[in-house]
Amino acid sequence: MNRRITSIILLLILMGGLVKHAFVDFDAEKSDSTIAQKIIQKEEVPDNTLILWYTDSSLEEYIADVALAYKQETGMEVVAELVDGIDYLESINFASVNESSTKPAPDLYITTHDNLMKAYLAGLAVPIIDSEEKVCENNFPETALHAISCDGKYVAYPLYYETNFFLYNKTYMASIAQGRMEAENDKAEGEIAQAEADENKEALKEEAADTVETETDIQEEAVIEEEPYGDEEVVADPEVLERLATMIPSTIDDITTFANNYEAPDTVEAVFKWDVTDIFYNYFFVGNYLEVGGEDGDNNAIFNLYNQQAVEGLKVYQNMDKYFTMEDNDNYESILKQFIEGKLVFTIATTDAFAKIQEAQMDGTFKYEYGVAIIPDMSNVLRARGLSVTDAVAINGYSEKKEAANLFATRLCFDSADSLYLKSGKLACKRDVPYENTEINNVMTEYQKSMPLPKMIETSNFWLQLEIAFSKVYSGEDPEKVLRDLADTMGGQIEEITYSIPVQESIGAGVQTFFTK
Repeated sequence: MNRRITSIILLLILMGGLVKHAFVDFDAEKSDSTIAQKIIQKEEVPDNTLILWYTDSSLEEYIADVALAYKQETGMEVVAELVDGIDYLESINFASVNESSTKPAPDLYITTHDNLMKAYLAGLAVPIIDSEEKVCENNFPETALHAISCDGKYVAYPLYYETNFFLYNKTYMASIAQGRMEAENDKAEGEIAQAEADENKEALKEEAADTVETETDIQEEAVIEEEPYGDEEVVADPEVLERLATMIPSTIDDITTFANNYEAPDTVEAVFKWDVTDIFYNYFFVGNYLEVGGEDGDNNAIFNLYNQQAVEGLKVYQNMDKYFTMEDNDNYESILKQFIEGKLVFTIATTDAFAKIQEAQMDGTFKYEYGVAIIPDMSNVLRARGLSVTDAVAINGYSEKKEAANLFATRLCFDSADSLYLKSGKLACKRDVPYENTEINNVMTEYQKSMPLPKMIETSNFWLQLEIAFSKVYSGEDPEKVLRDLADTMGGQIEEITYSIPVQESIGAGVQTFFTK
């Protein structure tokens, strides 16, 4: 009897695991597990069934919800399969053209936009059928539309994006803003009192002296007491937040000025850190001045890496080495951890930071509020521009159900996009998606000005070479020579640079306090 009970329990667990892993659509009255299992086993796919491939497990719940609503609306079943991301397009191609494939080919699939050119040329991605014209500038930013464009056509639906942004400790900044406001108010009150005292100087001489002394004491106290850190009322005060908005650094010089005047609490170990070893976080130094593939990133005739502004951007990056020494174990994960622990004021982060911060808030590790802003420029004339990657839904050119696949892709990327973050933690490409924390909305501003990862096949080796170039510059090699060599290696345009226009303002004096307290 015990063995029978144990067997039944194990069977139920196994069945539950199989259903959860393989299928995204569950009907309380009628299970479609048999249909889906037959599909995975390469048996005949019913006419009313779409197959979707994806590689990120965090999308499972979102896809399941959209698939259920889609079935209720159209009667069309969606079987979503989580597959290995290694050789992803090769697997799709093999399933599409080889009868020996053990898996049926997907009708649609989710992929990063830099794969789209290769997929388009192979017939694995075709121009979308957007009968309702939802993929347009009114609904999606230009960055997303450039990302999904090949040969002047939209060949996928933009779903979600990844980019980097300026992340700051909002509690620290609000406390500073409050302190400055109080100091200014005290000074104004003191000036008024002084003016009144001057009107009757002789009669109020002693009182005026007391007023000046009191004013000085208040000012000193205001400067010293920029605490308490963690005061929720301060962070929520509209006047404080209005003042805080004017204090967010917009250039590296601003960060320098901030660092030199910041009376940091004991918790803070550095003002600003980011991962200098990863090109995704470094790209903003040169991103505005590298021309790779044109706006859509698909034109191999456009490849300009060597120019004055890009060289100057690398020089700014190199100068950081004078003020900032990376620890051996400093990488994105460790730096984000330092931010969560209140040891940093500013950092460069990606969207995964929100889930990690939320988790830290729930367990009490992160005791602050955070803010999101655009990445600071190098100077008032040398602009920053970061990278972005857009994950999109492409329609397989070999599918015989393109119309239904396009309709479901529209449901994923537009009609249901408001719930994407809640279900998956991904930031939707669709405009005006609401978030509980309004700071997350600010990431869209950075995405809109970002450079989509080029999708040209010729650039497959470019990012590794660019990361090596940054490493050389950080180690002290001449930025101009490094960039020229990179352009030569990649076959880019090389013209002599005439340094006639100043593009870089000097970084402020006393930057030795730039990164460390």
